[in-house]
Amino acid sequence: MNTSNKGFGRISVPLVTPFYRNENVNYEVYGQLIDYVIREDMADSVISTGTTGEASALMFDERVKLFETAKKAVNGRCKLVCGTGCASTHETILLTNEAIKAGADYCLIVAPFYCKPDQEGIYNHYSRIADATGAQIMLYNIPIFTGINIDPETCARLAKHPCIVGIKDEAGLNPNQVLDYRLATKDIKPDFIIFNGDDVMLLPTIIQGAQGIISGSAHVLGNVINKVFDAYEQGKNDVALENFTILYKFCRTWAKFGRIHPNPVLRPAIEMKTGLNIGPARGPLAPIRPEEKVFLEKTMKELGLL
Repeated sequence: MNTSNKGFGRISVPLVTPFYRNENVNYEVYGQLIDYVIREDMADSVISTGTTGEASALMFDERVKLFETAKKAVNGRCKLVCGTGCASTHETILLTNEAIKAGADYCLIVAPFYCKPDQEGIYNHYSRIADATGAQIMLYNIPIFTGINIDPETCARLAKHPCIVGIKDEAGLNPNQVLDYRLATKDIKPDFIIFNGDDVMLLPTIIQGAQGIISGSAHVLGNVINKVFDAYEQGKNDVALENFTILYKFCRTWAKFGRIHPNPVLRPAIEMKTGLNIGPARGPLAPIRPEEKVFLEKTMKELGLL
């Protein structure tokens, strides 16, 4: 299996955005977090202002400053991917151009949300962005938040564009769509990158040809995720399953008490692992509740993470 992926590597981490208690962005800790992730080999590339970074709750200028902060902190040690998706095509083009100015290697662009365009609208959205910016773009499909799906046929049409290099799929809603994307693009662009974006679908999607994962858990478990890839590539299925089970149990802490967005539970887990003051999520996401924190700490101790 090809795991070079033009610098994405096997693991790309969508960085959380640290906040002070007043919900202002803590750019200093952001730089420290990036240094930790790279220094500890938790990921092969980093993503600024993705879903885990609460992109939808950040202002335009904040995202630009986070891109600039990330570029400085990365300091040439890995590829920088900037999440530039916005609700409108116009704003996405503006933000993508700012990411290029900041030094982004790639732009991860989530499907347009809230307005629910049809497949032709999705195709036009990405085509316009690619034409207007020249950015190297990875599509990002996450229907649970956007309300729309990038169909494999639309992905295939977009793969014909020289600036569109791959797709991230939140595979949990359709476990076989990674394979559908592979089948749809293999003859159009054989090196089209297909990444899984759902931590608990890591092992099932590797089998279908996902070359890597975009993983919030990698802040804490990047080394374990690498062991899953290593074991699978060596044909050691029992070892792959053993390590995947650790990842799976950790991810269960997110939804144990009914949450959909994992960020408020992931943030304290990162704090416990790194010692950095990540701070609470920005509203409207509610902070971790006492029962969630108890379960998180119990699980992390059982998994040997504390």
